[in-house]
Order: sequence, then structure tokens, then C-alpha cells
Amino acid sequence: MKTLKELGRQKFGKVCRVCPVCDGRACAGEIPGAGGVGTGKAFWNNLSALGEVRLRQRIIHEVHKPSTGFCLWGRQLAMPILAAPIGGIAFNWNGYVSEREYARMVINGTRRAGSMGMVGDGRLAEIYDSGIDAIAAAEGWGIPTIKPRPNEQIIELAARAEEAGAAAVAIDVDAAALLNMTISGQPVGPKTLGELEELKKYVKLPLVVKGVMDVEDAVMCARAGIDGIVVSNHGGRVLDHTPGTAEVLPKIASALGGEMLVLVDGGIRTGFDVLKMLALGADAVLLGRPITQAGAGGEEGIEFLLNYLASELAAAMIMTGVSDLGAVSSEIIYKP
Repeated sequence: MKTLKELGRQKFGKVCRVCPVCDGRACAGEIPGAGGVGTGKAFWNNLSALGEVRLRQRIIHEVHKPSTGFCLWGRQLAMPILAAPIGGIAFNWNGYVSEREYARMVINGTRRAGSMGMVGDGRLAEIYDSGIDAIAAAEGWGIPTIKPRPNEQIIELAARAEEAGAAAVAIDVDAAALLNMTISGQPVGPKTLGELEELKKYVKLPLVVKGVMDVEDAVMCARAGIDGIVVSNHGGRVLDHTPGTAEVLPKIASALGGEMLVLVDGGIRTGFDVLKMLALGADAVLLGRPITQAGAGGEEGIEFLLNYLASELAAAMIMTGVSDLGAVSSEIIYKP
């Protein structure tokens, strides 16, 4: 891990300092860059909310070799830890790799670890194109994410994902107010219930909506027949002063009652954090900035990071008496 951080400091310049704790304090308001919008509080809240969750230590049990295996729409993964979609490497991360190189190393690096990567979209066509090409080359092992464009565009781009054999397709509705998209003549915006229903009707792949931070939005997704959601505030990069994802996750998961897949991102830095999010109601988690930072070491760096976190997750499961992911519940959270 130390070597990866040193590589990152060399490659990222001042865009990302690769701080000892990636909490958004040093880079607050730095967009373009890796920071959170405005005061950076939304970024920080992700870390602080997760930090307030405590685990119950239990060591009198029979769990010696817990299973971290996770099944995602028929695809067996070694862990419930995926890479979040990130586009605009040149724009936000000092261009330390090209969009094409980044997409390829995320898809290949996650696959080598037995995980799966999501790839992004943006104002430049090469961002989405690079992700689709990487997924196709990896025999469909990945999930492309589309900005909340007009529905006809989303349906067209989703058809390309299907042709590539992708596991699913996502829409990051939390990018509804991104100015760089609108300024470049590619309008984005929020979605209505009717628009979600239309997308579900015409998109053949499992459909994921990323950016859900409210119970009402989650319920609307369920009404539209959406297959999965990502509880996310876009890494604190779109709306200042939102709560941390760990704060809103339990109520959202409870309201859905297992009706759809629930993913979450935001402030996850260790395997212990992964277990906390699962105990709060998530089925799996996404990593954003940590994956981009690990990318300083290429595919191998991403593979190393994921395996490292999976080993921490397994250790945390032993220390809380959990045999597999199905046995994770809110009971392992300490409540004074």
C-alpha cells in the first residue's frame, strides 16, 4: 500500500495529495480535481458517518474460514467490492493515464481480483467508448454507467452495452446538474417515474440507478421496476452538505425490504468499512477514489488493493462471528 501511495504522489501532482486518510479536507472545493464540491462537507460526511459505526467483537464461535463470495446477476465474484464508475481522468486526475487506459485497467484489474468494475460516461465520447471496448474485450465482465441524458440517448447507449455483453447498465442520476455536460451541449437532468419506467421497458440488461440518497427516490425506483440502486452522493461532488451515505443507507434498505439490489459507495477505505456497509443494509459496495489512486500501479495496483480489502473483510468477519455474506446483519453493529 505504501508503494502505491508513493506512485500516486508522483503521478497525480497536486490534483490528489494521496493523504494518509482520504477524507476530502485537503482538496475541499477542488473541482476539477478529486475534491468535494463547495466546502467539501458532503465528502467528509461520508467518512465521518461511516466512522461512527462500530462493530461488535465476538470471538467465541466456530467461524474459521468465512466466505466473501458474492453473486451478481448470475456472475460469481470473490468479494462484494466493485469499482465505481469514474470518467474524466484527464479533466480531474492530471491525465495520469488516458481514458482508454484507465477503463482497461479498471476492468482487467478488478477481474483479476475476482471482482467487477464499472466504467463511466462524460462530455467526451471517448469516455463511454473506452469503457464499452474494455468490457467487450473482457467478455462482458463489467458495467457501463451512462449520464442522465435524454431517454432516447440512454436507450441507444444501453444497446451498445448489451452488444458488449455487459453484466448490467447503470445511470448516474446524481450527475443531473453537471455543468460540464450541459455547457458542452449534452444536457442532463433528473428523471421522472415515467421516464424510469420507459427505460426499464426498453433496456434489456439489468438496470441500476446510481445516486439514490432518499427513501422516496428508492421507492420510486422500486415502483419503476429498477433492478438495483447505488446509494451515493457522487463522492460529495454534486451537492454540498448532504449526509454521509452510511447515514441514509439503513432506512433506504429497510424501505426496499430486499426488493432490489442495494449497492453503496462513499468513504469506504478498508475491509472493515465494507463489513459496516453490509451490516447497514447494502448487498455490496463500490470504491471510487481508492481505485483511481490504486491505478497508479496499473492493473496490478487495482488487483492488489481489492485483494487487500477482501482479506481485511474476511478478518473482520471472523472477529464478528460471521460465516458468509448472507449471515451479515445489523446485529454485528454495536449499540450502546
